[in-house]
Amino acid sequence: MAGQGGFSAVGGLGGEGPEPGTDEEQLVDGEVVAVPVTSLGTDLSPRTAGESEEHVRLLAEAAERLPPIIVHRGTMRVIDGMHRLRVATARGATHVQVRFYDGDERDAFVLAVRLNTQHGLPLSLPDRLAAAARIMTSHPEWSDRLVASLTGLTHKTVRRIRHRPGSEVPRLGFRRGQDGRIRPISSAKGRLQAAKLIAERPQASLREISREAGIALATAHDVRRRIRSGADPVPDRDSGEAEQPPAPQVAPADPRAALRRLRQDPSLRFSDAGRAVLRLLEAGSLDPAVWARLATSVPPHCADSVIEVARGCAAAYSQFAQQLEKNIRSAM
Repeated sequence: MAGQGGFSAVGGLGGEGPEPGTDEEQLVDGEVVAVPVTSLGTDLSPRTAGESEEHVRLLAEAAERLPPIIVHRGTMRVIDGMHRLRVATARGATHVQVRFYDGDERDAFVLAVRLNTQHGLPLSLPDRLAAAARIMTSHPEWSDRLVASLTGLTHKTVRRIRHRPGSEVPRLGFRRGQDGRIRPISSAKGRLQAAKLIAERPQASLREISREAGIALATAHDVRRRIRSGADPVPDRDSGEAEQPPAPQVAPADPRAALRRLRQDPSLRFSDAGRAVLRLLEAGSLDPAVWARLATSVPPHCADSVIEVARGCAAAYSQFAQQLEKNIRSAM
């Protein structure tokens, strides 16, 4: 049945959960049935402001026959298709075509968020922020990157939500990542074990040390470096059991990779403002070699003016980034 084949156990307090990337057909029952409109509930929707009247009108004008909506069988709440349900009601329909999902209610909401970030009217930023907070509360063992992949946010934004004052997200000593593996939040225990192994077997390879201590190879490298320099193998930020708030970062390690991800986001691709943002970012995300080549092509008599404009553009980009950060903080 639906919700069984497409879901995998993730353990911990969160029970089961969707595997990002699993095809929708595996998550819901393939059978389409007619269900009375009056039997359906609506409070699984991640849209905090309700449905868009304009989108309902566009759907009503665009097609006579709309795809089936997805409903949580246990509660008869709509997971995906509230706008389509509104269209059916406006047309005077007494029944609507439905496909059922049989998982639990927590995972039904996760599926609602995932589907609403993949197609149809994109979720607003406040909707995504609220959804991330709700998902982390119901699935506290899920990693920031996993929650980010479901909500269309960055993992840094998800991490800020997890650590904001008054957060109700339970604090656990581990995380389950997108690959399904469980990892401890603090690697202190593994670092101490690695230090012990390095002292006992100095000829052992770091790959052996990392495997036996249960830490990443890069962490094993860091432990050995610290030992050789006379430092504690456990850095201060990793010595406690609780997860520490992340240090702020000025820019992503690879902005071009971030831009590639943004080009796939439907909330940017399918709106005029979103496409304008992508064009703006693409203009400033050239390969360093291209920038170097362009710099050599500027005529000397134009150089001062180009420098002035380029620095003005850099300041505008920085102001734009600061405004986005301010918007996120105020929405949280």
